[in-house]
This record gives sequence, structure tokens and C-alpha cells, in this order.
Amino acid sequence: MVKRVVTGAHYGLKDWLVQRITAVIMAAYVVLFLGVMLACTPRSYDAWHRLFAYRPVRIATLVFFLSLLWHAWIGMRDILMDYVKPTGVRLALEVAVVLVLASYAAWAVQILWSV
Repeated sequence: MVKRVVTGAHYGLKDWLVQRITAVIMAAYVVLFLGVMLACTPRSYDAWHRLFAYRPVRIATLVFFLSLLWHAWIGMRDILMDYVKPTGVRLALEVAVVLVLASYAAWAVQILWSV
């Protein structure tokens, strides 16, 4: 009788693709944001406030942060699946990571839409 050992869900190609897509989104945002900073550097709080009051900037920044968090989740999950063998410990760490990332997402939304 062969005992099956569950070591992961074999996400494979889908997560590899998500990692690449989120990396491209983050790189594009950084390049565009650096372009904005070079074109018109906000030097005061009011200038920063005006920049982030513009809805497309808020949406692009939110997409950047959501991409960052999704990218981080896949990376952390893969690290935990590879290096943490006790299932209970791995599950607890994965839940902790999800809670932290979800709180970061809520915090980013709160910051961006309080402008």
C-alpha cells in the first residue's frame, strides 16, 4: 500500500504566470511613478495630496499594492510548502500570512481613499 503524502496543491503554471504578471504590473507602476516624479516632483504635502487625489493615480497605486500582496502570498506560500513540513504549523503560518496581507490591503485602501 502506498501512503500518499500531501505536500502541496501543485499550483504550477498558474502561479508561475501570476508571479510574472504581478511583477510586470509592479515594474510598470514603478517606471510610470518615477516618470511622474521626474516630471513634476511634489515638494509639499499639498502637492502629494493633489497627486493622490487624482483617481487614476489612486487606482494605479491600489493595483500596484494588490499585485504586491498577491505576489507576496504566492512566494510565502511556496516557501512555507517547501520548508515547513508539519502540516499544522504550516497551516498556522499560512493563516497568519493571509491575515497580515489582508490587513495590509485594507490599510492601503483606507490610506488611498482617505485622500
